[in-house]
Amino acid sequence: MIDNLALGLSHGLMMLAAFLLLKRPDLDREPSPHDAPEKKRAPIEKPRRDA
Repeated sequence: MIDNLALGLSHGLMMLAAFLLLKRPDLDREPSPHDAPEKKRAPIEKPRRDA
């Protein structure tokens, strides 16, 4: 017999994930060609080794 707690927990977590994904504000937003592109982050510089 399948453990009801495990079954309920797994389905509850999947429902929570689906609900949170559907609540995202950017879900229905499509950028138009006139929107400004997002700024790219500056690359992180690697520390130099002094020999």
